Amino acid sequence: MRAWINGRLLSDPTAPAVPVTDHGLTVGDAVFEAVKVVDGQPFALQRHLDRLERSAEGLGLVGLHLDDVRRGVGAVLAEEHLPLGRLRITVTGGNAPLGSGRGTDPLTVIVVASPMAAAPETTSVITVPWPRNERAALAGLKTTSYAENVVALAAAQRAGATEAVFANLAGHLCEGTGTNVFYVIDGEVRTPTLASGCLAGVTRALVVEWFGAREVDEPIEVAAGADEIFLASTTRDVQGVHRWDDRDLPAPGPVTRAAAAVWREREPGLIGFDR
Repeated sequence: MRAWINGRLLSDPTAPAVPVTDHGLTVGDAVFEAVKVVDGQPFALQRHLDRLERSAEGLGLVGLHLDDVRRGVGAVLAEEHLPLGRLRITVTGGNAPLGSGRGTDPLTVIVVASPMAAAPETTSVITVPWPRNERAALAGLKTTSYAENVVALAAAQRAGATEAVFANLAGHLCEGTGTNVFYVIDGEVRTPTLASGCLAGVTRALVVEWFGAREVDEPIEVAAGADEIFLASTTRDVQGVHRWDDRDLPAPGPVTRAAAAVWREREPGLIGFDR
């Protein structure tokens, strides 16, 4: 693992580097991005940086400079060639008084790079009883306030699954803890709209653009009973679902396989620091 913080590459990425009063640590006042690394280069970096900027603006973090982030990305990837890896870019509110109020110090910008194992072709998911609030202040923003996801993912792991799926307050399918959900009914690929409160995933957007899907909000039970289901995320790409709660599905199904094939074909065009 390699780590860069506020312009400085750390000699020991596990050494203490952020003050105990950093607002990202004390109250989760931070945004982040996870970027796939392929053959030492980032995938869809500009799209991730654009979303990082949108999330920072939505959270009210002022002073983010994407050129600084790019320098951090270049610094950590130059230290070690990663055939397959993950970048974690985190921007916090910086040093601040204890409590919810922000201070006046600059933002803290962190870039970390580490190896990543390829995801299995298929996986299992469970539905959790806690709804996403599609009207929440943070809906659709990629913030580090992930405790709800931690609880849901722990429940999934106890059930032998790798992902937990949420409905929203309307009872419609929303998203997983770190994935967007696609499902197939009578040959039609569907996925929730952004109004559902789901994250505007970079992989989600590319699947819609490259392969096609109808964006629609409907009860989570419709998706759970679909002919095929697949997840999309930075660390999973297109991953079939072979089990949802107690229901087994043939996976990957023909539509899922076709979506994964298109992904593999188109992915190289977005690998590189200028993509």
